[in-house]
Amino acid sequence: MADTKSVGAKNLGGNGVLYTDRRDFYIKPNVVKELWTDVTPFTTVIANQNTMTGMADPIFKMFEHRNPWVKQQFQLEGDVASVASGAKSAAIALDDSSFVDATGKNIAGIEKGANLVGLELQFFASTGATGEGAPTGASLGHGIVTEYTDSSSADSSTIKFVNVGKDALNLPNDPWCMVIGNAQGEGTGSPTAWSDDISVVYNSTQIFKTPLEITGTLLEASLRGESKELARIRAMKSQEHKIQKERAFLFGSNPKGISGGFADLEDVTDKNGNTLRTTMGIVSALEQYGNSTATSYEQNVFASSALADYNAFVDAMEKVFQYVPTAGTKRCFVGAGALGYFSKLGGSAGFASDSGWNVGLDSMQRDALGFNYRTLDTPHGQLQLIPTPALRGQYNKHMVMITDENLFHAQYRAPQFQASIQANDYDGVKDQYMSDEGIGISLLESHALMVAP
Repeated sequence: MADTKSVGAKNLGGNGVLYTDRRDFYIKPNVVKELWTDVTPFTTVIANQNTMTGMADPIFKMFEHRNPWVKQQFQLEGDVASVASGAKSAAIALDDSSFVDATGKNIAGIEKGANLVGLELQFFASTGATGEGAPTGASLGHGIVTEYTDSSSADSSTIKFVNVGKDALNLPNDPWCMVIGNAQGEGTGSPTAWSDDISVVYNSTQIFKTPLEITGTLLEASLRGESKELARIRAMKSQEHKIQKERAFLFGSNPKGISGGFADLEDVTDKNGNTLRTTMGIVSALEQYGNSTATSYEQNVFASSALADYNAFVDAMEKVFQYVPTAGTKRCFVGAGALGYFSKLGGSAGFASDSGWNVGLDSMQRDALGFNYRTLDTPHGQLQLIPTPALRGQYNKHMVMITDENLFHAQYRAPQFQASIQANDYDGVKDQYMSDEGIGISLLESHALMVAP
């Protein structure tokens, strides 16, 4: 029997056909709102800045080089007897660990050998640390290396120098020697040369696959919200594919990292023995290989203490901007918590109110690539703060600062939308987004990671 409750209705009330079928509650029946429209700014930046295509292999390596003359210093071993002005010192042992670290990396910016002869040194007190330690305090004097004696035993090679200062040299134990120039004797031949080599870093691409499917019946249905369900799901899965790439490029890892070489890199397999390759993300690389020692000038991983007060922030930015990017501005991908921290600095809980610092934070702007950003002026350079949806949850207060020219998008195979990959006897449609890509990271110290309080 037909429902007659709506017959002769005088208003829009009731629970009959008038309410359930005849009324249209959709203000815009073909419009669906989405939460995230700009989901992958990190991938967008690196893909537009530098994308490597036509790669010969999904596992790849890159050459990099660090100019050794940036910081040429080494340490002497033990006590140094007083040396009068113009006099030559006794033989003094060299601290081998101040020339190379445990991995054999040159950290002195100069080679231990006969090439030391003729170098002009400036002496400083020791910090008590070797390797990436640094001289402290005022200069203690100057000397020219006159002799070098080699030894295969650790910390047994020695040098002698002549004091070229007007006062006697009274050096403390284990003094630091900073190379400031060289002076050669008249009529002498060419001094001993030295050189270093370039180094290699590694990474790999990984295969991303994001499938979608609907039945043939749903394919033909005419619907509200989105009139065609296949088009809606395709758009949604496209964004899912992008956000998973974004997260992998930020947080991904592989067994060998970026410095371990190729050995065993393809030993990771799925249950059927198929090789599983993964790319090393920039955040993971910084967490694994970055320098978090607060006393080191090479520090590029900063805890929240770097933003505890204005002085700490200025010191941190000095390290971040010591390698000046070509563009003069560093892109900084931030979580909402980190962006909010800078916006709140002028409040009673921020350090700006106590230090008198006026935060130079510009209003939100739109980049030509389609993402929003704000510019933060620091004493040492500008940070382009880019809100990044992938930096949420435990990464909400993280800031990833990159140097564009030392980061690239590695594309082994061009991204594909593979339509109708279902079997012939299947009543429906199955599509797939597929890509084989990753990122390349070089000169890791030019990038930085910071966590806001």
